[in-house]
Amino acid sequence: VIPCNIGNPLVLKQEPIEFHRQVLALVNVPGLVDQPEAKKIFPPDAIERAKFYIDNIVGGTGAYGHSKGTAVVREEVARFMQRRDNHPADPEDIYLTDGAKLVVGSLIRDENDAILAPIPQYPLYSAAIAINGGTLVGYYLDEENAWGLDVKELARAVKEARDAGKTVRAMAVINPGNPTGQCLSEKNIEEIIKFCKEEDILILADEVYQENVYAEGKKFFSFKKVLRDMGKAYDDVELISFHSTSKGFTGECGRRGGYMELVNIDEGAKDQFYKLMSVNLCSNIEGQLMVGMMTNPPQPGDASYERYAEQRDGTLASLKRRAVKLVKAFNELEGVTCNETEGAMYTFPNITIPAKAVEAAKEVGMAPDAFYCMQMLDETGIVVVPGSGFGQKEGSWHFRSTILPPEDAVDEVIEKTVKFHAKFMDKYR
Repeated sequence: VIPCNIGNPLVLKQEPIEFHRQVLALVNVPGLVDQPEAKKIFPPDAIERAKFYIDNIVGGTGAYGHSKGTAVVREEVARFMQRRDNHPADPEDIYLTDGAKLVVGSLIRDENDAILAPIPQYPLYSAAIAINGGTLVGYYLDEENAWGLDVKELARAVKEARDAGKTVRAMAVINPGNPTGQCLSEKNIEEIIKFCKEEDILILADEVYQENVYAEGKKFFSFKKVLRDMGKAYDDVELISFHSTSKGFTGECGRRGGYMELVNIDEGAKDQFYKLMSVNLCSNIEGQLMVGMMTNPPQPGDASYERYAEQRDGTLASLKRRAVKLVKAFNELEGVTCNETEGAMYTFPNITIPAKAVEAAKEVGMAPDAFYCMQMLDETGIVVVPGSGFGQKEGSWHFRSTILPPEDAVDEVIEKTVKFHAKFMDKYR
């Protein structure tokens, strides 16, 4: 089986960043840092960072920590955002987390509360909204315009929701996109912010793929930076942004490390949010430390920098090559079109499924793209996700594939996919 269904880089042989693992090893066994043998095994900056964390974590990695997260790590995150955005960040507005579900749940009171989410969308949002009894209101991304986000479509979605008696509480934006792989332009983000100001809608900016940008001429812009650049007139636009150690070139999904920043949130609301976070006690400490190292990596002149930069640049360059190769291959298949993967870790090809295959899918109670994906799994061992799991325009069919198969296995994935697709199309003509 070749798992192309989930953004889980280390399973597909992405190399973990050595500096991260070295520091965690030392922090988990604090007595090692003062052993003479440690200096023979670990670089001095890894030992120094481990000592810093050990000195600032009461009780070590196995103890409960502060509900907002370890203070020194929140300070590292704040400095990272200040460098990235050229605007101040307050560690007290930063929470270290195991994920984003709590935020969605805290916004929903009953089924009349609605959250805007992109279609196609990462199912975390639809699942979290459903679990908490709210209503998902989808806004469709424009496939013919590189999965762009049209504010007119947002206006349509909001009007329909309000006409149905729903209160639109927030808008989720995934940038770069999952499963669609698009990178929003600075202008597009400005348009979204203006719209949310006019409609009094909180922005949930899912920015976990911010390091994964491959397309020439494309650049990641954070919602925080664009919002602050727009000036004081937009200081009333509420924003919560997210980042994670699971993606980028870090890829440590199992560490469950992440953070969120609350921007322009009312003080009373922040107090209530802090109470909610306190109910969960704290996020896991190792994940917090991974966030610290992700946002405060080795710098030029540090003993670990050369190896860190080699791993970082090598991983991102390889991901770009794999994205280009897979998109090209999909576009050469009969009846398939695939937009460029500008960022993130996925391709999302549009597949034309023959009428006979659509009928065969109905007979077994499956969506046509799910039928296609199951046939692919049976024939090739390749696991991809049907587009119907993400939402799509009626009458269109897709599948999501990661770009994560090891570079030396991509040609095999392409070869198997090409043979399967040709056989499938011939069978159901």
